[in-house]
Amino acid sequence: MIVLQCSQVSKSFGAETVLKNAKLEVKSNERVALVGRNGAGKSTLLKIITGELSHDEGTVMIPKEVSIGYLAQDSGLASERSIWEEMMTVFEPLKKIERKLRSLEEKMADPERPDYEQVLADYDQLQQDFRDRGGYQYEADIRSILSGLNFEDYDYATPIASLSGGQKTRLSLGKLLLAKPELLILDEPTNHLDIDTLTWLENYLSGYSGALLIVSHDRYFLDRVVDNVFEMTFQKTYHYPGNYTNYLEQRALRFEQEMREYEKQQEEIKKLEDFVAKNIARDSTSNRAKSRRKKLEKIERIDKPMTDDESAKFRFDIERQTGNDVLMIEHLAFGYSEPLLSNVSLKMTRGESVALIGPNGIGKSTLLKTIAGQLEPLDGSIRYGSNVHIGYYDQEQTALNPKKNVLHELWDDYPQTKEKDIRTVLGNFLFSGEDVLKSVHELSGGEKARLSLAKLMMEKPNVLILDEPTNHLDLDSKEVLENALIDYPGTILFVSHDRYFVNRMATRIAELSSQKLTNYLGDYDYYVEKKDEEYQWKQLEQAPEDELGSGSDIGKKSASEAGGEAKETYEKQKERQKEKRQIERKVAEIEQTIETNENRIAEIEELLCDPDIYQDSKRSFELNEEMEQLNNQNETKMEEWETLQNSTQ
Repeated sequence: MIVLQCSQVSKSFGAETVLKNAKLEVKSNERVALVGRNGAGKSTLLKIITGELSHDEGTVMIPKEVSIGYLAQDSGLASERSIWEEMMTVFEPLKKIERKLRSLEEKMADPERPDYEQVLADYDQLQQDFRDRGGYQYEADIRSILSGLNFEDYDYATPIASLSGGQKTRLSLGKLLLAKPELLILDEPTNHLDIDTLTWLENYLSGYSGALLIVSHDRYFLDRVVDNVFEMTFQKTYHYPGNYTNYLEQRALRFEQEMREYEKQQEEIKKLEDFVAKNIARDSTSNRAKSRRKKLEKIERIDKPMTDDESAKFRFDIERQTGNDVLMIEHLAFGYSEPLLSNVSLKMTRGESVALIGPNGIGKSTLLKTIAGQLEPLDGSIRYGSNVHIGYYDQEQTALNPKKNVLHELWDDYPQTKEKDIRTVLGNFLFSGEDVLKSVHELSGGEKARLSLAKLMMEKPNVLILDEPTNHLDLDSKEVLENALIDYPGTILFVSHDRYFVNRMATRIAELSSQKLTNYLGDYDYYVEKKDEEYQWKQLEQAPEDELGSGSDIGKKSASEAGGEAKETYEKQKERQKEKRQIERKVAEIEQTIETNENRIAEIEELLCDPDIYQDSKRSFELNEEMEQLNNQNETKMEEWETLQNSTQ
C-alpha cells in the first residue's frame, strides 16, 4: 500500500523556485531517506507533505486512513505540563476507554440490573479493544521511550518549560514514537542525541511498524535505518533502492552511464554537422547532406549530466611540527564554579587523531575548552609539548563577530594579506561575489561553520581541537572536511556525534564517563566491537556458575584477561592506521593518473580520426606510439591499484 505519493510538486517563494517537479513515493513499512544539499528543498517538501506549506503545482496524495507524525528540525515541545503529563496526552483515547471500563465495572457490581447481560457484553468488547490498543502497557511504553531518549534519571514531574531546547526536541520525538503513526516523518532526528541514544533510536526504528521518511545528515544512521533513498538535486528527484552507501555507489554509476550516453550522442551530432558543413554546397553530395541535416534536426538532444560539485575546497597546513609528546593531562579537574569531572588523565602524541566521546552533559565540550585555554583548570595539570600551536573550533561559533561582514571577519585577523587572497580563501569555502559582504549574523548555521573553518585554516595550527565540526554541514561538505583532516599533518582531538566521521577520523577513541576516561585503540567500529565484548564478559561474570558450566573455560576466565588477549598494542594500531591512510592516498593518486591517461587516449583517438593527421604518417606514428605507452602505463597502474586494494581487505 502506498502511504504517500508526491508527483511533479513545485514551490516558489517570489521569484525563487525552491522545488520543481519533485517526486516521492513511500509504501507501507518502507524506510525512505530524502537527501540533497542544503537548500535543495528537502524541508520545504516535508512541510508541503504535512500541510504546513501549500504547493504551487503537482499533487500530494495521502490516503485518508493514514496518520502522519512529523518532527521538524529543532522542534521542541512548548508545554506547561510535566514530562509525564505531556507523554500521557498521547494516550488520551485509551484513558477515555479506561474510564468507561471503570464505569462498567461499577454497574457490574449489581447483578440484579435488568441490563446486566448487556453490561457484561459491553465490558468484554471494550476490554478487548483496550487490550488490542496497548491499554495494559502504555505506561511501560512511556518509561521505555523516556529511558531510551536519556530521561531515565529525570524526575518525570519536571516541568517541560524548565528543560533545554535539545531536551524539548527529544521529548517531541518521544511523543511521536509513542503515537506510532502509519507514516513517521523525521527532519534531522539525530540532532541533540548522544551516541548511546542514537544507537537506541536506530534499533527502535528498525522494528518500527509504520513507514519512515527521514531527512538526516547522519550517514551512519541512514546506513543502518533506511532501505530507499530519494535524492533532490538540480530540481530533479532520483530514486535509489538500498541504504546510503548503496545510494552513493548507484549515483556514481548513473552519472557515468549518463555521461557516456551524452558523449556518444555528441560524437554522432558532430559527425553529422561536419558532414553537412562539408557537403551541403556540393552538387554530388547535397542531397545526402540535406538528409543528414533532417536527421540532425530530429535528434532529441540529451542534456549534459550535471554533477553537484560545488563543494568547499581546502586543506589544513602547519607552519612547523610539534615534538613527539603533544599533550599531557594529569589528574585534571575541570568545570566552572564546581568541577564537572575530576582526576582525568590523557596523553597524546604527534599524528594522533583522538575522538572524545561520552553521553551528553558529561563535560566533553568543557574539557576541550579547558585544553584549548578557554577555561582555567580547577585542579591537576595540562602540559603541552614543544612548538604546540592549538587551533580551536567551537561548535557554537562564539568567536565570530556578528557585527562584521564575512570579508572583514577574516581579513581583520590577517590585515597584511591582500584582499584578493582573502577573497580566494573565502571562495574556497563557497563565499563568492556579494556573499563576502553579508553580515555574519545573517549567515545560516552551515555558512557560519564554513567561515569558522576558513579562519581555522588560516591559523595553520599544528594541533586541532574540534568541537562538533560537522554540525550544520551538508553531506558533501562533511566529506570535504574529512578528506582535509585525513591529509592534515598535525594532531587532532575532537568531539563528534557523527559516527561516520568518527569512524573515518579516529585512530583512538577516548570514552569519558563519570568515573574515568577509557582508551580504545582504533576507530569507532573497533570501539563498538570492544564494548560489545566487555558487555558479554560482564554478563558471563554476573551469571551463576551453574549457568556457565563448572568446567567452562570461559566461565573461569575474567573479562580483562579475555580482552587482553584480543587487544592490539598501541604502537601497532597507530602504525596500522598510518599505513591505511598512506595506501588510501596512493590509491587516489593512481586513480587520478589512470583517469588523466584515459582522457589523453580519448584525445589521441579523436585526432587519429582526422583525415589530415591520419595521412601524416610521421604524426600518426607518434600518436600511436604515445597511445601505446599510455595503455601500458595504465595496465601497470591497474596492477598496482589491485595490489593496494587487496592489501586493505
